[in-house]
Amino acid sequence: MSESFESDEQRSTDRPTPDRLLHSGGDRPIDPEDLVRLSGREPTPERVEEARRVLEEEGPAAVERYLP
Repeated sequence: MSESFESDEQRSTDRPTPDRLLHSGGDRPIDPEDLVRLSGREPTPERVEEARRVLEEEGPAAVERYLP
Protein backbone atom coordinates (compact mmCIF):
# COMPACT_ATOMS: atom_id res chain seq x y z
CA MET A 1 0.00 0.00 0.00
CA SER A 2 2.76 2.49 0.78
CA GLU A 3 4.30 1.83 -2.66
CA SER A 4 1.04 3.01 -4.25
CA PHE A 5 1.04 6.12 -2.07
CA GLU A 6 4.61 6.95 -3.05
CA SER A 7 3.85 6.54 -6.73
CA ASP A 8 0.77 8.78 -6.38
CA GLU A 9 2.89 11.39 -4.60
CA GLN A 10 5.60 11.12 -7.25
CA ARG A 11 3.05 11.56 -10.03
CA SER A 12 1.62 14.66 -8.35
CA THR A 13 5.06 16.26 -8.07
CA ASP A 14 5.78 15.57 -11.76
CA ARG A 15 3.10 18.10 -12.69
CA PRO A 16 3.79 21.85 -12.68
CA THR A 17 1.25 22.36 -9.89
CA PRO A 18 0.29 19.45 -7.65
CA ASP A 19 -3.42 18.67 -7.68
CA ARG A 20 -3.63 19.20 -3.92
CA LEU A 21 -2.94 22.92 -4.49
CA LEU A 22 -5.67 23.39 -7.10
CA HIS A 23 -9.40 23.80 -6.63
CA SER A 24 -12.27 24.56 -8.95
CA GLY A 25 -13.76 27.47 -7.04
CA GLY A 26 -16.76 25.56 -5.78
CA ASP A 27 -15.55 25.76 -2.22
CA ARG A 28 -14.30 29.37 -2.37
CA PRO A 29 -13.86 32.08 -5.00
CA ILE A 30 -10.94 31.83 -7.41
CA ASP A 31 -8.18 34.27 -6.58
CA PRO A 32 -5.42 35.50 -8.90
CA GLU A 33 -2.86 33.04 -7.53
CA ASP A 34 -5.25 30.18 -8.27
CA LEU A 35 -5.58 31.35 -11.87
CA VAL A 36 -1.79 31.43 -12.27
CA ARG A 37 -1.49 27.90 -10.86
CA LEU A 38 -4.23 26.66 -13.18
CA SER A 39 -2.11 27.82 -16.10
CA GLY A 40 0.65 25.49 -14.88
CA ARG A 41 3.00 28.27 -13.80
CA GLU A 42 4.37 29.27 -10.44
CA PRO A 43 2.97 32.53 -9.05
CA THR A 44 5.17 35.59 -9.33
CA PRO A 45 4.08 39.13 -8.50
CA GLU A 46 3.82 39.95 -12.22
CA ARG A 47 1.79 36.84 -13.06
CA VAL A 48 -0.54 37.38 -10.09
CA GLU A 49 -1.13 40.99 -11.14
CA GLU A 50 -1.94 39.92 -14.71
CA ALA A 51 -4.31 37.25 -13.37
CA ARG A 52 -5.97 39.89 -11.19
CA ARG A 53 -6.65 42.00 -14.30
CA VAL A 54 -8.02 38.97 -16.18
CA LEU A 55 -10.34 38.09 -13.29
CA GLU A 56 -11.57 41.69 -13.11
CA GLU A 57 -12.35 41.65 -16.85
CA GLU A 58 -13.72 38.10 -17.23
CA GLY A 59 -14.79 37.18 -13.72
CA PRO A 60 -14.86 33.53 -12.64
CA ALA A 61 -15.35 32.47 -16.27
CA ALA A 62 -11.59 33.08 -16.76
CA VAL A 63 -11.04 29.67 -15.16
CA GLU A 64 -12.84 27.89 -17.99
CA ARG A 65 -9.91 28.35 -20.37
CA TYR A 66 -7.84 26.03 -18.12
CA LEU A 67 -10.42 23.51 -16.93
CA PRO A 68 -12.10 20.96 -19.22
